[in-house]
Amino acid sequence: MTAAGNGTTPLAPRELGTVYVTGGSSGLGAAVVAAVCAQGGRAAVIDRVAPQADVPHVRADLADSTAAEAAVAELVQRVGPPTAVVTAAGTDACGGLDEVPTETWERVVRVNLFGTVAVVRACLPHLRASRGTVVTVASTLGIKAVGDATAYCASKFGVVGFTRALATELAGTVGVTLLIPGGMSTAFFDGRTEQYRPGPDAVLNDPAHTAATVVMALRQPVGSEVRELVVATSTEPSWP
Repeated sequence: MTAAGNGTTPLAPRELGTVYVTGGSSGLGAAVVAAVCAQGGRAAVIDRVAPQADVPHVRADLADSTAAEAAVAELVQRVGPPTAVVTAAGTDACGGLDEVPTETWERVVRVNLFGTVAVVRACLPHLRASRGTVVTVASTLGIKAVGDATAYCASKFGVVGFTRALATELAGTVGVTLLIPGGMSTAFFDGRTEQYRPGPDAVLNDPAHTAATVVMALRQPVGSEVRELVVATSTEPSWP
């Protein structure tokens, strides 16, 4: 329990309320949905596929900003406005810049960066009304660049810059947290050629551990914010 500035009034943890989660059908997004529901909140998902969890959802391709904004509007009508949004949707396209087709490369940026921005923009009026919270999901590759990942690094570096600027823009009105996760044990690496998969000795983080930090950020009292989080295994190769 944290004391308020006058030293007398305690600030209670925030109730989770209704949390919109992009990419909530798998990986970190699904773990966030499970963590929110386990802590008494209500999760609603925006994803290309329906979630296994029995939660409200809208199917939308986040590469299409208009579709992303329409999905938010539909969820508002169905479940009510969000008190928080977590942008966990993400994709990748490995390979050299001159090997990855233009459309494939640009889709990574549209999903990871433009999709994040579109959903946050659509949620903002509601988050301002509730003094809610935005949690964006970048990556350790949003602060450390590697080869054969130009699209992913460009998009995640963009998420980092967007989120830091947004936190400044919304200071005192909406909480903004930047989450920087390391590699997690999810389907994110499925379908890749061997050179782009974690090695046999790689240690990946449990997405449930990362999701628990998201809930911690969401439960900060109004006026208190976790601005940035790096969550990774102690042997994460892309950090520091």
